[in-house]
Amino acid sequence: MTGRTGHGRARRAATAVVIAAGTVLATPGTVLAAVGGLPPKQPLVADLKTGGAACVSGEDRPYVMNVPQVTARLYGPGGGQSGEVGRVRGEFEAWWQGEGGAEERVTLTTAMKGDTAPFSWQLPSTVPDGTVVSWRVRAANDDGASAWSSEGAGAPCEFVYDRTLPDAPAVTSADYPDDDVWRPGVGVRGTFHVTAQAEDVVSYAYSFIGGPQKTVEAGPDGSAEIRFLPERTGRQTLSVQAQDRAGNRGPRTDHTFLIGAGPAPVAQWKLADAAGSRSAAAETGTPARAGKGVTFGAPAPSGTPLTSTASLDGSGHGFLTPGAPVVVDTAKDFAVGGWVRPERVDGARTVLSQDAGTARAFTLGLTQAGSGPAWSFSVGGAKVTGGLPETGGWAHVLGQYDAETGTARLYVNGRAVGEETAAVPVAGEGDFQIGRARGARGYRDRWQGEIGDVRAYDRIVVPDELTALATRAARQLGHWALDTAPDGLAPETGGGAPLKLGAGASVFRLDEPCDPLDLECSQDWPLEGDGHLRLDGVSGHAATDAPVVDTTGSFTVSARVRLADDDPAAPMTAISQGGEHGDAFKVRFDPENSSWDLVMSHADEPGAPETVLSRIEWPDGGMGAGHRVTVVHDASAKQVSFYLDGVKYAEGGTADFDAAWKSTGGLQLGRGRTADGWGEQLRGVVDSVYAYAGVLSETEIQQLP
Repeated sequence: MTGRTGHGRARRAATAVVIAAGTVLATPGTVLAAVGGLPPKQPLVADLKTGGAACVSGEDRPYVMNVPQVTARLYGPGGGQSGEVGRVRGEFEAWWQGEGGAEERVTLTTAMKGDTAPFSWQLPSTVPDGTVVSWRVRAANDDGASAWSSEGAGAPCEFVYDRTLPDAPAVTSADYPDDDVWRPGVGVRGTFHVTAQAEDVVSYAYSFIGGPQKTVEAGPDGSAEIRFLPERTGRQTLSVQAQDRAGNRGPRTDHTFLIGAGPAPVAQWKLADAAGSRSAAAETGTPARAGKGVTFGAPAPSGTPLTSTASLDGSGHGFLTPGAPVVVDTAKDFAVGGWVRPERVDGARTVLSQDAGTARAFTLGLTQAGSGPAWSFSVGGAKVTGGLPETGGWAHVLGQYDAETGTARLYVNGRAVGEETAAVPVAGEGDFQIGRARGARGYRDRWQGEIGDVRAYDRIVVPDELTALATRAARQLGHWALDTAPDGLAPETGGGAPLKLGAGASVFRLDEPCDPLDLECSQDWPLEGDGHLRLDGVSGHAATDAPVVDTTGSFTVSARVRLADDDPAAPMTAISQGGEHGDAFKVRFDPENSSWDLVMSHADEPGAPETVLSRIEWPDGGMGAGHRVTVVHDASAKQVSFYLDGVKYAEGGTADFDAAWKSTGGLQLGRGRTADGWGEQLRGVVDSVYAYAGVLSETEIQQLP
């Protein structure tokens, strides 16, 4: 007889009962030979299950949080041989040691049925909590009963029904205590220690605000550690529940802590020093000595806080070094990066590295991969490559080693490129280098081009920081309010190139108030400001004399448009910029699909392939405020996006696009290039046109009028 478990939980006496079960029929259509005159075969332990788990006893017995259903496969006299069936009853028996030490037993006999069907018993709710329960089964027919499954070579099945919840765990952290103190935390991993307050805890379920629920196994002493990498500042809470062997989860413990901004770089050089300087001032860390091949005062990437950079000539004198390491322990988290503009992309070119004897602990730069150059980051013997360096093109590059995962990552313009790669770091106690890397015969792989805002971190640089480091603010190239057009020229508000109105185009101004409920008034009400551009759909258009945006670079173009018809007969282009044969981009309404389309042509050639993004929308019919259409071309990501009224579809709102070409024509309103020349004339109104060099963020796009 088995006894009670020793953890002292409450017991509840049970009354022996006999429960009848319903009949389960054999599979319809099955024809089997009946076997009679003999008793059934003994059930096999391997054919018994406790709540879906295998039949076991002793220390391997399962703990269950609900009273289980037990299941058996029983055999008639034929022993389950193919083509033979016997009709049998299942006789189940379960027992345990009661409160007073006396054995308590319950039984069930099923209805007679074919031995091809499973036999099961939902044990009664009188099964006590915290006690070892044993059960067995035998098969019976009119000629006798088999041996019990526990007899001979068999054994009883056992389980423990455990409905007692474990107590709430204790959570502590030296890195992020539960207090009201803000700690520099973004990018710095912390450890949380979880301690059990019950003996049978096997794991912990936990989650952080905004994150998924996860589990961690408890150690032999019932404790566990949870690691966390903060990615944002603010108040954060770790919620933990203890889970016991039966799967019961106890009450939650909440550990709330405050995350401040991440620690500053351990070293930073803007490299914006005065021309003629022989060293670079450090924002943090040690000033860097500059070789004679370094010239300060070189151009900086537009749209960044940098005012100038350093130009390295690629010679043996083109380098900077602080004369000491900046990544003190290369076996821990670190990241290095900066703005770069290569003058040459052949061979191997080093942006940043750190000496390790006659080699280097890590190297960030460019290399040759396949048929051309690629950005690269090496840690020890591992290398990540990706992205396309372009001669004369600015890029922000950053390499990062994650000691927690043991992997290296490479980021170009804030986006991960290449594959995350397992890396084994080597000790690098030598000097940090800008523009060169250590080799067996001295320094090599020298950089030729500009470098600016070099930073080194002893932590993880998180996604929002990566984006911020690589962001180039968009620069407004033009805003045409289209409120006036003296002498047929709609001025650009900043004094830039005007839009010249063609025949069939005019600027409408609502100089006198009118009744908004009047149909004519509502049709002519300006979309924005005091007026708008009217286009007749025949020859009406407005255009600049020269291109406004560089269509090979990043740009954003936006306009508000309202169609005059509720059932246009042909496609109509609202805004475009192209060349001799086609448009580098255009936004048009397609009546066949009732959609606004962004069309990106792959070449200035007749019949060139096109990339199209569409948004289904009913035509305006001359009523309402129309729609704001916005085109975004991100040259660094080689992507194009289309927004309608500030909204981009999660699917189909962005497409890869690597076929940008430089348009030579002016910005066009109300027409686009077709196979027959100018066409797709728009009948309706256009208002408030914006053009930017660079990529506006989604928030900035939503803030456009």
